[in-house]
Order: sequence, then C-alpha cells, then structure tokens
Amino acid sequence: MQRRTVLKTSIGAALALTLSQHAAASEMDETSQATFDTVMGFMGAMGSGDMEKMSSMMADDMVWHNEGDKSIPWIGPWEGKEEIFKFLGIFGGNFQTTKWENTDAFASGDTVAVFGNMNGITTKSGKEIGDFTFALRAKVRDGQVVLWNWFEDSYAVSQAYNG
Repeated sequence: MQRRTVLKTSIGAALALTLSQHAAASEMDETSQATFDTVMGFMGAMGSGDMEKMSSMMADDMVWHNEGDKSIPWIGPWEGKEEIFKFLGIFGGNFQTTKWENTDAFASGDTVAVFGNMNGITTKSGKEIGDFTFALRAKVRDGQVVLWNWFEDSYAVSQAYNG
C-alpha cells in the first residue's frame, strides 16, 4: 500500500517509540488513561504505517486540523477518514521528518496534549526547516480519536516549503 510507505517515511516508527516512553510519566484517572492509550495507539499505528489499525481508531467524523500558511498543501482542516487519508498522502509527499522529540505528554478526561521539538525537510524546496516546537491537542470519544489539532512553527515551515 503506497500510503503506508509514504507515511512510514514521513513520520517514522521512532514517533511511536518516543511517545510511548512518556505514557507512564504521570498518574491519571481511568478515563484519562484510556484516552491517553487511545491517542498513543493511534500514533503508534501511524508511525508504523498500519493504516487499517489507524482507521479503526478514527471516528468517522474525525477532524485533523493543521494551522498555518494556506499555500502549504497540507494545511487545513481535513474532515472525515477519506479526507484525512488524502491529507496524509499529501503531507508524506511533501515533508520528511528528520527529528521528533517529545518533551511532555499528558491526558485529562477526553483530551491529550503532546509537546516537543522536531525538524524536517520539505520536498518541494529540499530545504531543511530547522528545529522547531510543536503542540498537539487530541480528543477521544467512545474509544476513537475525534480531533487531531496540530500546531507547529508554521512560519519556519512555510519559509522552507516556499524556498
């Protein structure tokens, strides 16, 4: 499956390993732990390129929202599984992650937050972005991811993408 190869190249299995290291970092109530485990499982499936597992963990009405410069083809909100898988192909074809380091990850109720540092190369220009910070807010409903709200240094990404 081509999506699997693109996604594995762009995100890498290191993502899942890094995130899982933070899973036991703090005490959580049962709901928060279940939410955290769902998001980490989703990221693990994404990092390993397991689209079937990833799809099973997504709510049909899931929204994936990336903030930033609208000239970058992966910025949006992307709504529903089909659109999100289109986004992943577009992202994977345009961005190669070269560094991923989580600094904090925690859950409260139906929400997970992850913060960290990353770097990458945009394939359009071939330019390295440089180290930048990211934040993720994910929400879970009925054991499935319903929101993936991604924040990054969109100025640095735009500068590298547009050359």
